[in-house]
Amino acid sequence: MQTAELSGLPAGVAQHLHEEGIEELYPPQAEAVKAGVIDGESVVASVPTASGKTLIAELAMLAAIERGGKALYIVPLRALASEKKREFERFESFGVSVGVSTGNYDSDEEWLSNRDIVVATSEKVDSLVRNGASWIEELSCVVADEIHLVDDANRGPTLEVTLAKLRQLNRALQTVALSATVGNASEIAEWLDAELVHSEWRPIDLKTGVHYGSALHFDDGSQEEFAIESGENPTTALVSAALEDGGSSLVFVNSRRNAEAAARRLGNAVEDHLTDAERTELAELAEEVRGVSDSETSDDLADAIANGAAFHHAGLTREHRTLVEDAFRDRLIKAISATPTLAAGVNTPSRRVIVRDWQRYDGDAGGMKPLATLEVHQMMGRAGRPGLDPYGEALLLANNHDELDELFERYVWADPEPVRSKLATEPALRTHILATVASGFANSRAGLLEFLERTLYATQSTDPDRLENVTDRMLDYLERNGFLERDVSETQRVSDDRAESEASREEHIEATGIGHTVSRLYLDPMSAAEMVDGLCDSEQASALGLYHLVARTPDMWELYLRSGDREKYTEIAYEREAEFLGDMPTEFESERFEDWLSALKTASLLEDWASEVDEERITERYSIGPGDLRGKVETAQWLLNAAERLAVELDLGPEVVASISAARQRVEHGVGEELLGLTGVGNVGRKRARWLFEAGIETREELRNAEKSVVLGALRGREKTTETVLRNAGHPNPEVRDVEADESAAVEVEPDRGDGQAGLGDF
Repeated sequence: MQTAELSGLPAGVAQHLHEEGIEELYPPQAEAVKAGVIDGESVVASVPTASGKTLIAELAMLAAIERGGKALYIVPLRALASEKKREFERFESFGVSVGVSTGNYDSDEEWLSNRDIVVATSEKVDSLVRNGASWIEELSCVVADEIHLVDDANRGPTLEVTLAKLRQLNRALQTVALSATVGNASEIAEWLDAELVHSEWRPIDLKTGVHYGSALHFDDGSQEEFAIESGENPTTALVSAALEDGGSSLVFVNSRRNAEAAARRLGNAVEDHLTDAERTELAELAEEVRGVSDSETSDDLADAIANGAAFHHAGLTREHRTLVEDAFRDRLIKAISATPTLAAGVNTPSRRVIVRDWQRYDGDAGGMKPLATLEVHQMMGRAGRPGLDPYGEALLLANNHDELDELFERYVWADPEPVRSKLATEPALRTHILATVASGFANSRAGLLEFLERTLYATQSTDPDRLENVTDRMLDYLERNGFLERDVSETQRVSDDRAESEASREEHIEATGIGHTVSRLYLDPMSAAEMVDGLCDSEQASALGLYHLVARTPDMWELYLRSGDREKYTEIAYEREAEFLGDMPTEFESERFEDWLSALKTASLLEDWASEVDEERITERYSIGPGDLRGKVETAQWLLNAAERLAVELDLGPEVVASISAARQRVEHGVGEELLGLTGVGNVGRKRARWLFEAGIETREELRNAEKSVVLGALRGREKTTETVLRNAGHPNPEVRDVEADESAAVEVEPDRGDGQAGLGDF
């Protein structure tokens, strides 16, 4: 099908696609058009990576907009949201406006009402529904990217329930679901009342197989000689061979440490294949990466990048990951070693994919466990760049002949596992039941069960009693904790087939005021219950006590206790017991006490950060990456903001609210309380605030009225920075071109590395 034949799109779009080089639709795209994707029909597109899934979504959204509608594109990751926004912005010249929203879970984001396409994570869409965003009801098309992630125990229920709510709000809503690896696509299509478009077609060939011995063994039965010299690393040899043919490589490993170690080795292999121009660009990129974070991880990544390689895992900051992904797509970085997070939808295709580790540690299993077939297929699908590579190649590595056979049976020849709903679990249902009632989607037990019948779980379930039983337990829990109220009344009705009346019981369910607040704040009700209990004991709340309170909620991922940590944090727990909000369990309550100590370790990290302990020291002390630190800080900000709102709702008084606010701001800016008056000024972070404070400037007002020479001196003579800071502080004349810096104001401040008592982690 020619793109010129397409109709129903905004004027000029078909011609634009032709000019982009898309003269003819790929077969799966043409099949989707025949299935009615441009005409508003719901479609599930189960087609391989790089086979044009995104264009199917774009055609659906653009056609909906042309009909006067509005489109929503749901992604699983924030990074993918930004990437998709950039892709869709190419249609802005045709009058299509694009917005993206990923954070601020307690906002309705009304500014998005005037955008034609909104890109958001499933969690953000869920929060928009909870907060009553009026424009949600105006949607005429919703796209769910990576629909197979409804199988994910953590994020899947949110996507599943959100789609059910959107479809209830607008019964005529067009739903387009996309996936490259879903084993039961027909079941997904049945759930969404959609046409199934299933295809194995790819624009370039994907060769999959296993390296074993001195050969590459491929899925079609062919072999290719590939001998490894004695002492040579197989992964490095495969990457080098791809480079000699002008191809890049992705190497998937099972841990962060292995990713970092592999990147160092890959750098040695890549270095010889770089041009002088590339070395110069990589050196500049490496310096940019070093500037993102003062941590050993940042330095290690920069060292690898200077040699043309990189690692990618969740311990990196978003800035780190974006720089790596962009440079890899630009073919400046030639090889990446990554944990499986990189396979989750981010556009990073390569010539060769090597799945080095097909097992990873599983705590529940108590040892190494094989990866799911779906997950490995996601990795393998990264191989091959249309327009750049003549083919893609995905390889696993076998150590013996039995393993060779197992890898073919388990991954190369196998279909991905069927996607199964994870909704009928207590953590998922206690959250979504409260939100469903608070948002007005159900006001009775019967109505709630009727709503849940629209979920994938109901479509798949062979045990209808399970969902009902878990629902009843969660209703009891929510009522006990004051988030829901239930009123059971008896009514009379006359039977149709006999002239007698029967009594029926009708249960009305309503969210309480605090229940509505918890839903809007996007809290797990169990987190809210923990906070409410603790805050009612918070007259003398210290920062550590508040950090510990939010750290022990289910919404905060706690740090693990390592060897020696139990003794260390037990000692701290008894020394600072008076600061905790709530009763500390005894050591005889082994599991509860260990959870308490894990939360204390997490709280200690937050206290270190808020006490200006150096970032490098924190990441070293707690054995985490800079991305982990930023994640902890962001989560703590959100939870402390929620705690502040709950304290207001509970009318706990201005002193309690002020103490929570100060703790939240200290975490947000990473400073002591005395610097909060400065960190509210734009471009004044934790280092600059400390410099200004030590120079005698302690508040925004003092900064606004300060001698410019003193400010320039405190900010180390950086004129542009000084002018920006003064302008943000409201200085009447921020110009410093002719100002001489007061060098005495440049007080040397040693970064607090937390080597003394202030750092609980070293206690």
